Amino acid sequence: MGKHKSLIAGRSSQTIMAIKIYKPTTAGRRKHSVTDYSVLRSTSKAPRGLFVAKKRSGGRNSSGKITVRHIGGGFKKMLRVIDSKRDKLDIPARVASLEYDPGRSAFLSLLVYRDGEKRYIISPAGVKIGDTIMASEKSVEIKPGNRSRLGNMPGGTFVHDIELTAGRGGQMARGAGNYAIVTAVEGGMVILKLPSGEIRRVFANNMATIGQASNTDHMNVRIGKAGRSRLMGIRPTVRGKAMNPVDHPHGGGEGRNPIGMKYPKTPWGKHALGVHTRKKKKSSSKFIVQRRKK
Repeated sequence: MGKHKSLIAGRSSQTIMAIKIYKPTTAGRRKHSVTDYSVLRSTSKAPRGLFVAKKRSGGRNSSGKITVRHIGGGFKKMLRVIDSKRDKLDIPARVASLEYDPGRSAFLSLLVYRDGEKRYIISPAGVKIGDTIMASEKSVEIKPGNRSRLGNMPGGTFVHDIELTAGRGGQMARGAGNYAIVTAVEGGMVILKLPSGEIRRVFANNMATIGQASNTDHMNVRIGKAGRSRLMGIRPTVRGKAMNPVDHPHGGGEGRNPIGMKYPKTPWGKHALGVHTRKKKKSSSKFIVQRRKK
């Protein structure tokens, strides 16, 4: 992204792959980039039942206490209802549209099944309008969008929207550009290399979608200015060292000071960086072959 000046010299905007960069008419324009949504198309309208309004919590729980900080404001959002189970088996479905969803980073595909039912799924990279895809518990063609059991897939296959428990629906590798790699099939287990670098065993009868999740350049988008972050519903983050001692362990002192301790802390005095939060006796730990990269 360091080639901004040469790429935008004579135009109001310039597209690099799926990222759009604008001419630097303001300080905010100079530093930000956006996803190129020109790849999205629609040939069919989704039923109203596939949309739901996202409720605003302000980061508060049912007691009214703030449990997640820096949340508030932002645009109202209408989310699409995603079919994470893909339980219409052995019925071909046509991709009728590629759409944006404000609640997730990956694009969505609207499927129209042969019986006329319409459902949204996370769109795999490379899937186009008019393509036919299918979900089946049996072996399927290894192409993006088809869904089957992990035990039916050969080693080296890219998969996303992976089930952790059979029948529960996809839970892993669902964000933009994410995928896991099938490395081996051993008896009733499949060994996956996850996006985090963790190597994990998963039951072979769990379902997964072949391919990589769409919008692979999402990681290269730069927010660029504070106002755009506020429109996303993210409130400002204040440094602890800029506070008073009563408000944060890092606070206090005359002038600019370091945090003054061996390790950074949260406002409540707990270790802030490098702390393992996974429970030591968690039952699923036995399925982890190798921990994720530190």
